[in-house]
Amino acid sequence: MTSTIVQYFIYLVILVILAIPLGSYIGKVMNGEKVFLSKLLSPCEKFIYKIMKIKDDDEMNWKKYTVCVLVFNGIGLIFLFLLQLFQGYLFGNPQKIPGVSWDLSLNTAISFVTNTNWQAYSGESGLSYLTQALGLTVQNFVSAATGIAVLFALIRGFIKVKSKGLGSYWVDMTKIILYILIPLNVVISIGLVSQGVVQNFKSAETVQLIEPIAVDNEGNIIENAKIDLKTNTVSVNRKIVKDAEVIDEEIIPLGPAASQVAIKQTGTNGGGFYGVNSAHPLENPTIISNLLEMISLLLIPTALCFTFGRNVKNKKQGIAIFMAMFIVLVIALATVAVCEQNATPQLAQNGVVDTTTINQSGGNMEGKESRFGIVASSTWATFTTAASNGSVNSMHDSYTPIGGMVTMLLMQLGEVIFGGVGCGLYGMLAFAILTVFIAGLMVGRTPEFLGKKIEPYEMKWSALVCLATPIAILVGSGIASVWPTITDSLNNLGSHGFSEILYAYSSASGNNGSAFAGFGANTVFLNLTLGLCMLFARFIPIIGIMAIAGSLVQKKKIATTSGTLSTTNAMFVFLLIMIVLLIGALSFFPALSLGPIAEYFSSIL
Repeated sequence: MTSTIVQYFIYLVILVILAIPLGSYIGKVMNGEKVFLSKLLSPCEKFIYKIMKIKDDDEMNWKKYTVCVLVFNGIGLIFLFLLQLFQGYLFGNPQKIPGVSWDLSLNTAISFVTNTNWQAYSGESGLSYLTQALGLTVQNFVSAATGIAVLFALIRGFIKVKSKGLGSYWVDMTKIILYILIPLNVVISIGLVSQGVVQNFKSAETVQLIEPIAVDNEGNIIENAKIDLKTNTVSVNRKIVKDAEVIDEEIIPLGPAASQVAIKQTGTNGGGFYGVNSAHPLENPTIISNLLEMISLLLIPTALCFTFGRNVKNKKQGIAIFMAMFIVLVIALATVAVCEQNATPQLAQNGVVDTTTINQSGGNMEGKESRFGIVASSTWATFTTAASNGSVNSMHDSYTPIGGMVTMLLMQLGEVIFGGVGCGLYGMLAFAILTVFIAGLMVGRTPEFLGKKIEPYEMKWSALVCLATPIAILVGSGIASVWPTITDSLNNLGSHGFSEILYAYSSASGNNGSAFAGFGANTVFLNLTLGLCMLFARFIPIIGIMAIAGSLVQKKKIATTSGTLSTTNAMFVFLLIMIVLLIGALSFFPALSLGPIAEYFSSIL
């Protein structure tokens, strides 16, 4: 047990140690300060500005900045949609994979543009190398950069006084991609390739199996089969099995995986190159690659907390936001870890499954890779649903009821427990504004945050930002639950089946992308409704945050007095956590009661 706790502790410590210097570096880049890559990348940056006719000192008001965000992402959506439709006629397709259906193309395009990366297809068999590289990987970079850019527009709203300009969206995007995302992902890609993650443009290869297997006419593996390769016959207990087939070859899917895996993690995108994501041995082959990918999930979101404190010239404020997120993360991780380690009564019933931890992994190993075990799987599940990432190295559908509920709840809170790159922090800042306003009403003080007065205009937009995700989840899952054909997509019925639906819409609306593995999402109804939820929960908060930034940037700074409510002490951290959890509890407790909570009580009764 002690060694298990130490592993969890090490993961968290490594994350924080790496995030602090990265946060300082990001702050310097976005402030235009010199960094160690300036000499190498500054000429490239200036060249990009020149050919794109961008002024590096341009200042946009919040409306122009928002229009640029929406238009740029809209063009990306259309391009990716068409690329999938016509991939069968384009180069970079050695497997000769045909074009994707219109509804799945639309769903996937929305998914990657919104930084969700929900996948209702199997990557190695559904998309060409060209689509993976030019379509998905490019969107992984620009969608991540968009979230960070909007965050810095909000930061400028706090630090500027009586102004209108929030910076240039095009300059911000260039700096983020050129100085932050590309260098970081080159390093991580090299690290992944060193561990055996595939990176090439070869077509799939057929290899001979060391141990051939036999299957029946339905494709099921025949146990205890004796195979005679000379006569190509299969027998069990010396009886020939008719219609049995001997499988002695396997197709190994190849392609440019490492480069997409790196940005899928650091950009909190989550879309796997292969269908089973980071549970695939070619996408995540070793414990080192697992550590590298898992830490990458939360690296930039954690670093941005320290960036925020540095750039608003109030490091204590950044630490306060970080602590609120970190405390909830640790509680969530501990809950998942305990539930998965203890498993459920049914697993140990009549001694059928040994769930003890003596000389083995123990606990609930269903749906988990034995090479990773419960610790790495539980940590990944918590990190990925906290990070608005969605990549998986285990199947969340097989988690215990409460373990699965925690992963759902992290998404339902609005993905603000670190959350996606940029969007997680600006979502939490909307909750901070809400907390300041409520606390001010409670003690009779004027609501202020970072020297700016919080008024009804900011409150209305903050409330919309905080409620956008719950609205999309509850409306979407409510409609899906009564849709006549929804049961065809479920792997289970009853409370667990409802959990599959609720998880799917939580994942889409939280711009996460992970799934309860058994859920069959590739239908016209689900592709369209999940796509609409992704769009709503991504761009409504962006519009709200930009409106808040546009209002704050025009305000003057208010001097701090003895009557100013502190937003950096332990009390504020506690209040912020309570507001986040309160909104989550009030919004989702009825739905969770019908799903994982009902399933939990049915398992112990």
